[in-house]
Amino acid sequence: MEFFTALLEHDFLQRALAGGLLAVIGCGIVGSYVVVQRISLLAGAIAHAVLGGMGIAWYFGAQPIIGALIAAVIAALVIGWVKLRFAEREDTAISAIWALGMAVGILFIARTPGYSVDLMGYLFGNLLMMSSSDIKLILALDLVIIGLVGLFYRQFLAVCFDPEFARVRGLHVERYYLLLLVLVALTVVMLIQVVGLILVIALMTLPAAIAGRFIHSLAGMMGLAVLLGMAFTAGGLALSYAPDLPSGPVIIVLAGLSYLVAAFLRRGAR
Repeated sequence: MEFFTALLEHDFLQRALAGGLLAVIGCGIVGSYVVVQRISLLAGAIAHAVLGGMGIAWYFGAQPIIGALIAAVIAALVIGWVKLRFAEREDTAISAIWALGMAVGILFIARTPGYSVDLMGYLFGNLLMMSSSDIKLILALDLVIIGLVGLFYRQFLAVCFDPEFARVRGLHVERYYLLLLVLVALTVVMLIQVVGLILVIALMTLPAAIAGRFIHSLAGMMGLAVLLGMAFTAGGLALSYAPDLPSGPVIIVLAGLSYLVAAFLRRGAR
């Protein structure tokens, strides 16, 4: 009740809730593709490569989120290209991008005076510091994701479930696969402010994984994943407010416990 009372009084809580709820819209949609495709490790590499772009941007005085966006897209395209052209080296490429992004980010951060407070918020999330510009950026990314998924839903469906048949039918599978990875990159950037890049993959995959245990259509899975993500975000924000805990980790703990409960219930129903 203390949280709901404060929500009516404080603008920063209203922005935090609005930004978090908007972020999980794209998260639920793209996260469903990540779970179906089983590319969470690949998505993790994209998320950690983001640190390199953030560190470089911070060093040169630019906004870290812009560096994150550029680095995420580049990492997605590089990893996707290696996966498509040299599938046997996919694990090596993922590990290399993962480590390279982290290392470059740490080096540039180490050379940037006064980074420790501001940039750490991007690493571990700082939902309460959500600004109006952050909300506008998240809304714009949401619209891009929804627009592209709506436009190419059938193509993405074919790429996820039967790429060989789609290729025989003349579909440019590689092109749509790379586009799907770019959507993953956009989602990673969108979630940084909510839970930080360290916990991005958990929020991207857990709601979709829970939804996938109960719904077997991709569109239904997306819808339920969005609703679950909203519940976890709002619930985590509310639970973390009174004890003054970091909201990002509380959101992930709530999502993780819910996944364990869902797995137990699903197993018990068999």
